[in-house]
Amino acid sequence: MPSVSADLEMAGDVMPEAPSSVGGADTVLPEGLSVRVRVPASSANLGPGFDCLAIALGVYDELTVETTASGIQIDAVGEGAADIPRDERHLVARAVRRGLEYGGASARGLALRCVNAIPHSRGLGSSAAAAVSGFAAASGLLAAAGVRAPFTDAELVQLAGEFEGHPDNAAASVLGGAVVTWTDSPLEANPDGVVATGDVYLARRLEVHPDIRATVFVPETESSTSHTRGLLPDSVPRTDAVFNLSRSALTVVALTTAPECLVDATVDRLHQPYRAPSMPQTAELVAALRKRGYAAMVSGAGPSVLILGALPVTDDVVALAHGIGFATWPVDVAQGVEISW
Repeated sequence: MPSVSADLEMAGDVMPEAPSSVGGADTVLPEGLSVRVRVPASSANLGPGFDCLAIALGVYDELTVETTASGIQIDAVGEGAADIPRDERHLVARAVRRGLEYGGASARGLALRCVNAIPHSRGLGSSAAAAVSGFAAASGLLAAAGVRAPFTDAELVQLAGEFEGHPDNAAASVLGGAVVTWTDSPLEANPDGVVATGDVYLARRLEVHPDIRATVFVPETESSTSHTRGLLPDSVPRTDAVFNLSRSALTVVALTTAPECLVDATVDRLHQPYRAPSMPQTAELVAALRKRGYAAMVSGAGPSVLILGALPVTDDVVALAHGIGFATWPVDVAQGVEISW
């Protein structure tokens, strides 16, 4: 029975007061429809692939949505549950509403049950997972009501990418495995034929080599993506840009066919050095792990750390991480979002 990644991170400004019908389109869904979604965490960048590479990780949020007579009801437990809004501002609720609208439907009311395991503000794609879970739930409700076929993967990537402003984490949560993502303007080629009013967000899945395992080191401290993004310079030396291009290409090779290249592939000059002063423990752990031969990198915007590869994580590494405030989570490379109704 699938469940959903209900990353319940509050995102954006307060929404206006909800109309009497949640959503707003031609077909009003009947009461009593129910859908369950399960969505994985993700880690973006993977070292050099800033805003274009990501991988799905086996930590899952779960969501159940039911159509009701009126209003928005939100029940949340787990990560971040104490801090999220319980009204229309809730990120998952906003995504469900937008998904129904996209599908040409609305609901008089919605009841959401969110069970959250993905840590918030740790660089593990919690807000992207929340958006994916909401759109996936809308897809299931529309299909259950016979309004339309479930959203395609390309539609889910587009809709969640619009919420996020970039598609890397969202695409990993939708497609699973590792992903390469890119953005086109509406006037450029759109191989997936998705409908977009602004940027077109696209992705392709990579089948990760079976020898590759993932370990995440998660601190108690949080980090703001908008803050860490603001630390990045507007321009970088050409040599650094070329360096990252070559390492990003090598990362794709390493992930799919040559895991022995992961340590070399995951070196970065584009974002991690500029963010390091704001996350000294993260930088310290990455350096210590790489010195021991691990392909270690900052997970997304941090402060979590990710290692990929076949090298086992030893007890002394776990102790090292614990000593500077990081819990060690061995995780699988995950499959994509699951929906059932």
